[in-house]
Amino acid sequence: MVDTHALLADLRAEQEELAALLEGLDAADWARATPSPGWNIADQVAHLAFFDRSALTALTDADGFAKMIEAALADPEGYVDTAAAPLTGLPPADLLAEWRRVSAALREALAEAPPGTRVPWFGPPMSVPSKATARLMETWAHGQDVVDALGLTRTPTARLRHIVHIALRARPYSYFARGLTMPEAQVRVELTAPDGGLWLMGADGAEDVVRGDAEEFCLVLTRRRHVADTSLTAEGAAAREWLEVGQTYAGGPGEGRQPGQFPGRAQNGRG
Repeated sequence: MVDTHALLADLRAEQEELAALLEGLDAADWARATPSPGWNIADQVAHLAFFDRSALTALTDADGFAKMIEAALADPEGYVDTAAAPLTGLPPADLLAEWRRVSAALREALAEAPPGTRVPWFGPPMSVPSKATARLMETWAHGQDVVDALGLTRTPTARLRHIVHIALRARPYSYFARGLTMPEAQVRVELTAPDGGLWLMGADGAEDVVRGDAEEFCLVLTRRRHVADTSLTAEGAAAREWLEVGQTYAGGPGEGRQPGQFPGRAQNGRG
């Protein structure tokens, strides 16, 4: 059984870590381009604020969320950018304050949701733990864009385990998003955790295996690094293909990152 209290504590830690970094930036920093084409740091934070606010609305205002769904269906390609534009236009201090406000309110709403609650969403409804995990993953992934824009690094934490978990669950969607047929072969992972331990996750006994560093795995599956720029190895065709097409988030795959864009510890890590 998922410990929702511990999961929400991890979500809070992930959000507060990024907020602390953002608090020290000046206006020029907020305007820095990130590796996501056309997005600066302010765009990244506005995106997080918009979806945290959307999740809060889904939990607390059924009519309000129904209107959001109606607007999204009317403009599926442009809805998010249009709806998030007022946030992007805020002064940096106000944008940060708004993200902090809605993220805190969302955590409170998730904590108070009755057992068995299904959170409405733009796709299928989600359980409270799944929604919290998705928000943690998004915060970490967009936080990586901010860190990359600033030329910084960050210390990996055990919170990466949540992202590994969602990556495994999202494997079928990765193929669906590209109109591909997923191989029948199951896949498991053997990853070195930030504390030096070993995370064994996925299908027990699967012959297809991804091995390597947990942070690099999360970077690849959130499409923040190309697998060629990591030391990850893959045993089996299904495992190798997953590292090429995998994603942890809903929607299209986007451009991702190109080989050599962020040279890492190895250039031949696909096995």
